[in-house]
Amino acid sequence: MNVELRHLRALAAIGDEGTLTDAARVLHLTQPALSRTLAQLEQRLGVRLVERTTRSLSLTAPGKRLWENAHRILRDLDDVLTDVTEAGAPRPLRLAFAWAALGRHTVPLLRAWREQHPGTPVQIRRADDPAALLRRGEADLAFLRLSPGPDDPQLLHQPLIRERRLAVVPVGHPLADGAEVTLAELGAETVALCATAATTTAELWPAGQRPPTVTVPGVDEWLTTIATGAAVGVTAEGTMHQHPHAGVRYLPVRDADPVTVRLAWPARSSHPATDTFRRYTVRHLAQSGRLAPADA
Repeated sequence: MNVELRHLRALAAIGDEGTLTDAARVLHLTQPALSRTLAQLEQRLGVRLVERTTRSLSLTAPGKRLWENAHRILRDLDDVLTDVTEAGAPRPLRLAFAWAALGRHTVPLLRAWREQHPGTPVQIRRADDPAALLRRGEADLAFLRLSPGPDDPQLLHQPLIRERRLAVVPVGHPLADGAEVTLAELGAETVALCATAATTTAELWPAGQRPPTVTVPGVDEWLTTIATGAAVGVTAEGTMHQHPHAGVRYLPVRDADPVTVRLAWPARSSHPATDTFRRYTVRHLAQSGRLAPADA
């Protein structure tokens, strides 16, 4: 099909930036030149990759798949070139997470890895969608609190630990003095949902008992909204360890199912230490007695 790297870079930038103007700026091209490159790629593949109107641009389903794989291909090439130019020096193992990494296990796990594997540093990165980083080759492993699903051929994953669901209420709230709460008690309040965390939605409550909700963009906004008394929240236990806040109190939710934390990695891994880190993490958690059942 005679697809060139410049074609992949063009599509990667278009998908990332969302407009031809911004993508052209990132690539240091004129917009007409970028449009010609995209048209050439679509012609050579025989498939439309981008839907364009006068007001919007979006990737088609084939375009989104190629966009994710283009990132991985370009990242793999960069890794190979770095390996050659830096005389084989290993690059860091890139570990992504959304809100809470591995909760209270995060620091002990990474400190022990640093001591046992000093030649392979771990580079951590917070991202709204860590699974997308894996698909695009921008991360080697990720902690996920949602399963990628059995129909995702690009990612492999395994359960690690189960975390309790916790209510988050403002200090001074009537529920803050209890030892635990129920979903029904929380359902009488406005519940803050975070756009970057999908472990809690209104569907956590039974139909007919779902509370009013307010959606906020990130964890800082979520905690501030709760601390000011505007809402309450529900989250996984790891949030309490990763995001302590003087204005809120975390309480177990007695009747909510736990959240399973998974380790995920690309089916085609590009880092030689990926499997070593996976086995190390399982062993570390098994020794602490917190490893989740295999069918979690």
